[in-house]
Amino acid sequence: MPDENEVLIERRGGAGMITLNRPAALNALTLGMVREMRLALDRWARDSAVTSIVIRGAGERAFCAGGDIQSIYYAGKEGRSEESLTFWREEYELNRLIKRYPKPYLALLDGIVMGGGVGVSVHGSHRVAGERFQFAMPEVSIGFFPDVGGTYVLPRLPWRAGYWLALTGGRIGRGTAAALGLVTHCVARARFDAVVDALVGGEPPHKILARESETAEAAPELAHAGTIARSFAGETVETILAALDEAAAKDSLLASEAASSIRTKSPTSLKVTLAALHRGRALEFEEAMKLEYRICARIAAGHDLYEGIRAQVIDRDRKPHWLPASLADVGEGDVETHFASLGPKELVFGDEIR
Repeated sequence: MPDENEVLIERRGGAGMITLNRPAALNALTLGMVREMRLALDRWARDSAVTSIVIRGAGERAFCAGGDIQSIYYAGKEGRSEESLTFWREEYELNRLIKRYPKPYLALLDGIVMGGGVGVSVHGSHRVAGERFQFAMPEVSIGFFPDVGGTYVLPRLPWRAGYWLALTGGRIGRGTAAALGLVTHCVARARFDAVVDALVGGEPPHKILARESETAEAAPELAHAGTIARSFAGETVETILAALDEAAAKDSLLASEAASSIRTKSPTSLKVTLAALHRGRALEFEEAMKLEYRICARIAAGHDLYEGIRAQVIDRDRKPHWLPASLADVGEGDVETHFASLGPKELVFGDEIR
């Protein structure tokens, strides 16, 4: 049974409060946490006394670093991959609820915001970043792909920045995140409690944030927007790498670092991720989430996810052995298989509020 304190749920005045409470694990999400959050959000949606929702992370290091990938690893290795599919299904239902939530949903974000932490924040109405905010979707490093709505959000970012983030796993601060629209406001972490207190008192979020917001730091990646836009406009991973190599030859450090990073990732994940971004750009949110669940089902039955988690988290040797080992060995059919219908096992959304 999950620790009942993994997530703290309380109502304070007009605010429904959610605190992710696994600071030692960087507030990584478990199935129990997902379920508790869903129950609370359903309840508060029907409660007229609750005027806004606030979610934050405990500790100093992270809002949320993602899902509990160690649990996914051991479940897969022990033949219990259905447990991971249950987690992803319910996590995606939660992401969709946040996206369609009928009340203001404020994510107070400081420290690391990755993977599943993106899913429970970026779809909300207000994404409020502290000065230590760090955003990344590094899933290709573990043989996975940017899910939790990443296939919907990332391809819609300007100057192909989402493609750059997805294929490199690159990390950005709040200045660049604000320029891209990933965060809506910048507020000093020391003022987060003041924001909460004002929400508890029933003050409208837009008034609070107008008062508390500060100017974001510089967005250093903006200086490379043209290089990113040109290099990541390619239709294949190979053409993107060729464009990056060409830019690197002209002394672009960003292009050189991006190309080097991409070449360490799972070849299958890279090709599946790029194909998913191309598709997601034209899909409605719910359809993108259904597509992501299909990909999860196929990846959970494969090799690279478990090898990636082993190399990065379990053994920490940072030497994954990807299968196939090269982009050339990943055929178009290998990629397309990830998007095929699951038949009766498809992700189907019910009512938004239960």
